[in-house]
Amino acid sequence: MFTGIIQATGEIISLENRGDALTMRMKSPGFFKNSKLGDSIANNGVCLSVENCTDDEATFCLMHQTVVNTSFQQAKVGDLVNLEYPCRADSFMGGHFVMGHVDCTTEVLRVTPRETGVEVDLALPADLRRYVIRRGSITLNGISLTVAEKGEDYIRVCIIPETLARTNLRNWVPGTVVNVEVDMLGKYIENYLKERDLA
Repeated sequence: MFTGIIQATGEIISLENRGDALTMRMKSPGFFKNSKLGDSIANNGVCLSVENCTDDEATFCLMHQTVVNTSFQQAKVGDLVNLEYPCRADSFMGGHFVMGHVDCTTEVLRVTPRETGVEVDLALPADLRRYVIRRGSITLNGISLTVAEKGEDYIRVCIIPETLARTNLRNWVPGTVVNVEVDMLGKYIENYLKERDLA
């Protein structure tokens, strides 16, 4: 499990098709020095297992389902990726509960510079609308963000300079495809009510 507080960015340095899977090599100086085989690391909000690593590089295997259901379907060498280690029992919960299980991808609609930071509007898929609330949490490319506004078919998030500097959000433009994970608490509540025939 993760918190959506990005700890580093990495650069994709190689991609290799392996039939129904994709091998991705990631470079991030010093980030992987405490990693070992099998460790989970969130890559743009997708929980992936380390296949092998050095202090500066790590290899991940993305199965077919992961590729087709995430923005990695469009990944290319040179892309910047948000990285986060899983949280520990004594971790600060700086963001919110993030599972690393992407619900869907969506597109950036608008990026509006403000005096401080930027506002970003993204398309809101209809089937996820019920899980998103104004002032609630949402995960975009692994970043824990607050929903500033919720329209009929879009959401708006406001980004501070620190987040821009530390994540790949600074590269988002209209049309950029990002991974979305809604707050899992809403999904658990819905499931509980359905099981009790209350929904």
